[in-house]
Amino acid sequence: MKALLIIAHGSRHKDSNDEIRRLANRINENLGPAFGLVASAFLEISSPHIDSAVADLVDEGATEIRVLPYFLSAGAHVTKDIPAAIEEEKAKYPEVRFGILPHFGALQGISTLILNYIYKSGAIAD
Repeated sequence: MKALLIIAHGSRHKDSNDEIRRLANRINENLGPAFGLVASAFLEISSPHIDSAVADLVDEGATEIRVLPYFLSAGAHVTKDIPAAIEEEKAKYPEVRFGILPHFGALQGISTLILNYIYKSGAIAD
């Protein structure tokens, strides 16, 4: 079964972490057949951390895990920390296929999404 793991930084503010959890739930509700499981994890400060989230996904039957770094730019967390954490998980679970998707800010269509929001919100007067 394919799983999607959304990885965010983590915050001391519960509301910020809950926002990521709600996003994962909304994606799960609207996903269709692409993924059987959707979860969220955090690099720092909040739980679950990546290793716990991966363990839960594997326990639930995930055989393939796609990782979505929920970051706007390709800083050290995106280029080093997340890939290093996923390499550790690959070693623990050699039977599971892992793949890291582009970070959120690099996704195709992000500029269109931003522009659509701006126009629909009325931020730019006609």
